[in-house]
Amino acid sequence: MTRPAPVVEAEEEVVELVPPTPLQHGTTIRSASRRLWKGLQQSEDPSVNKSDLNLLQLIKAGKEGVFYQARMNRGTCKGHSMFTCKISKEGVRLKHVEMEVSIMKKLSHHKNILQLLDWNTTAEPYILIMEYVSYGTLRTFLQTNRVHLSGDPELQSLLTIASFHIALAMQHLRSKMIMHCDLALRNVMVSKFPWEVKVAEFGLARDLTRMASRRSSRWNNPQQRVPLRWYPPEYFKNKYYSFKGDVWAFGIVLWEMQMFGTLPYPNLETSEEVVYHICMGHKNTNPEGCRPEMLHIMRDCWQEPHTLRPSFTDIVCMLENIIENDADYVDVDSPPALVS
Repeated sequence: MTRPAPVVEAEEEVVELVPPTPLQHGTTIRSASRRLWKGLQQSEDPSVNKSDLNLLQLIKAGKEGVFYQARMNRGTCKGHSMFTCKISKEGVRLKHVEMEVSIMKKLSHHKNILQLLDWNTTAEPYILIMEYVSYGTLRTFLQTNRVHLSGDPELQSLLTIASFHIALAMQHLRSKMIMHCDLALRNVMVSKFPWEVKVAEFGLARDLTRMASRRSSRWNNPQQRVPLRWYPPEYFKNKYYSFKGDVWAFGIVLWEMQMFGTLPYPNLETSEEVVYHICMGHKNTNPEGCRPEMLHIMRDCWQEPHTLRPSFTDIVCMLENIIENDADYVDVDSPPALVS
């Protein structure tokens, strides 16, 4: 086998911090869903500038943008006193941010997708205002609560429920002909674990309805920065990414959850090693304590060729069946208290 050419890896987030306290019941953040999406009907005039924002807590920082817990200095944003905001870094192209806004608008009205409230793309830094999340990223949440969760006899059931909600979000993306292209544990937000988890970060997402053909899913830029550890072998071999590439990434997310946010392929250090390892057919090792049903789904997501992988509709059905079988053992209406 010919050793694949090096591929530029996307920069990992610099830091992730969990917001210190969840929202109190009765806050405007938990208002009716119609109110949540009212901001999507805004006029072309921006209503939010950076000077209007009071940045309270850093959630995570990536290559192209920084996520904060924030509030308005005066008043609210579309009725919301607190929210999540993404502020673009210097050099991010306007066209890139406008595509992200377009995709988030198209994905509105889904409880497992971080909802867009408002935005400003008239001047740098570009700003996206999204619904508030209590606990930051799922990666940080699991890392922070590892000791508590490790001793919970219902851990596998809780992880299955969270996985189900992520799969529901990805099924919605597929129905809208949108590929996420950056599905990872760091890009899933937590409002209430495991019942309210939300897929976020659509900076690399692609809307296939706006492309000329199916072959548009081939990357033309050989220096495209991508998260290598979450990408499938067909990308490195043929620069090809499809909805089944998102399925591969979902399998990596399942592995990350079982490993409490451990970096995939933890023993590999360089980009070249990661790419070669994936192209040779090597997979992440089985997480200790992972229930067999989840391990089966994980391995199905990593099948080759990519046509053998299940669809997200298949995955939703499989996870739903597991949850139904757990129903006699897990009180899904009374979640245990978690310390963050």
